[in-house]
Amino acid sequence: MTKLALEDHIFDLLRFVADDLETAQTPRERFDKSRGDGPKDSPFSQSAAELHAALRLADGFNIDQMISEYRALRASVVKQWVAHHRSLADTDIEDLTRFNEAIDQAVTESVAHYTKTINDSRNLFLGVLGHDLRNPLGAVSMGAQWMERSGTTDAKQAKVVSEIKLAAGRATRILNDLLDLTRSSFGTQIPVTKTENDVAALCQEIADEFRAVNADRKLQVATKGDPLVSCDRARLGQVLSNLMGNAVHYGDVATPITVTVAGNDPDAVTINVHNLGSSIPLEAQKSIFQSWTRGHDDGSPPEHSTHLGLGLYIAKLIVEAHGGEISVASNEETGTCFSIRLPRR
Repeated sequence: MTKLALEDHIFDLLRFVADDLETAQTPRERFDKSRGDGPKDSPFSQSAAELHAALRLADGFNIDQMISEYRALRASVVKQWVAHHRSLADTDIEDLTRFNEAIDQAVTESVAHYTKTINDSRNLFLGVLGHDLRNPLGAVSMGAQWMERSGTTDAKQAKVVSEIKLAAGRATRILNDLLDLTRSSFGTQIPVTKTENDVAALCQEIADEFRAVNADRKLQVATKGDPLVSCDRARLGQVLSNLMGNAVHYGDVATPITVTVAGNDPDAVTINVHNLGSSIPLEAQKSIFQSWTRGHDDGSPPEHSTHLGLGLYIAKLIVEAHGGEISVASNEETGTCFSIRLPRR
């Protein structure tokens, strides 16, 4: 906003305060104002405070900056008020009290409108991610699968169809990660639907999938004790797929990847995914479960990577949504081991 527009807007806010000071109020009205439920010219029109919040959001101000404007406005007016009154009469004290109540009401209205606008934007973004993008990707994936089943006339066409199918799968996984990240960024926990599952069988199933596309890699699954746990099978599979995929990607190709399911604890099941190879630096281990963090890959430059660095962050959110814990230990001697501990119930 220009300086003139800013001054005009402050005038609207102060005019609201001045009108409020000249209006009689009951104790009930004072209570309603403290909650941002003060009177408005029309239930369908924006108050000066709501308009202020909308303009500040559009201009890129965060909520702390917006509130700091009200603090500065309050301090400036009170300073001017006191400077022009060597002694304060009872009516001045009442007016100062009413002034602060009016500013509090304006702050409450601004914050409520700012938050509502942010929530509406979040829901719109989630809708675009969850529907408007997922459906076209689903159509591309289904079309590629149909072409693959129908057969192709030559090897080149078969290769193109296979690449379309793989690309659609990667795009869908990236979309799912972004959707989960958006939920977590707005304070919404990743939803899980728990049923009793054999996690050892789930580990074996995912290991088989990696063996099918990585014939040169050896994945071993071992089970100790009871592998039954109450979990969301699809979500836990997402976590295990990420951990095994990282082990395949970053691990030593000459040594096996071992997945161990330990169910000797009556209250919890522990899943370890271990591989040998280059270790994760200690400093990187401290931030590896944060968003936008990915391991260093010597095989391909970062700009050619299709990974967003969200996999381990999403894995952590899913494990925590189950009431569990995920951790990593890595050094040159023993290799890298990611551990998941899930409560049975």
